[in-house]
Amino acid sequence: MQAIEIADAAHELDFSLFALFLQADWVVKSVIIGLLIASIWCWAIIFEKVRLYNRAKREMKDFEKIFWSGQSLEELYQSISQTQTKGQAALFVAAMKEWKRSFEQNASSSIGVMSRLEKVLDVAIVRESDLLEKRLGFLATVASAGVFIGLFGTVWGIMNAFQSIAISKSSNLAVVAPGIAEALFATALGLMAAIPANIAYNKLSSDSSKIIEKLENFADEFLTILSRQLESRGPR
Repeated sequence: MQAIEIADAAHELDFSLFALFLQADWVVKSVIIGLLIASIWCWAIIFEKVRLYNRAKREMKDFEKIFWSGQSLEELYQSISQTQTKGQAALFVAAMKEWKRSFEQNASSSIGVMSRLEKVLDVAIVRESDLLEKRLGFLATVASAGVFIGLFGTVWGIMNAFQSIAISKSSNLAVVAPGIAEALFATALGLMAAIPANIAYNKLSSDSSKIIEKLENFADEFLTILSRQLESRGPR
């Protein structure tokens, strides 16, 4: 008879996700809403970064073709200096502006010119790196904290389940199941937010590091070219 009553109670309970959310108390609801918002924002960042990195790779590849095509630095600078540049093109324009400014002011020290060029390129690399790595910290935060936030909701839901048992003085399914279900729901949402964020952060951080490494390599190569031209006192 007791088994039949438990089966009937289980059949009457609604374990849909929306129902679990509605029957949860305000603490668990806050956890669920927070995790949902974090998960949506993480996916928005992931898609935005994938597009950004793919575009950055294409632009760098196109610029390298032009840069190593044999075109003079002055002609290349004149053709792209009036446009909005990113990546290697931004480094090139920043360095060429300092290069031209130094010679317009009749800079006498080649060491000073090279030192300023290095600083300009370093600043440009930092600026490009900030754009590439922007919002990646949020992915790292969700990846590390999402599980614990979900666990907090789980612990709170289990506490509610035990309180329901104590108040009703009964441990049948109708009393225990709702609190346990909402607790597990919070855990599931925490994992749904943290796992993609962790995977995406590792992949995007790796891609960002590779792009930044290419920028640094280009800066070194460009400095070498300018150093050679400095020996002849002027760009070709």
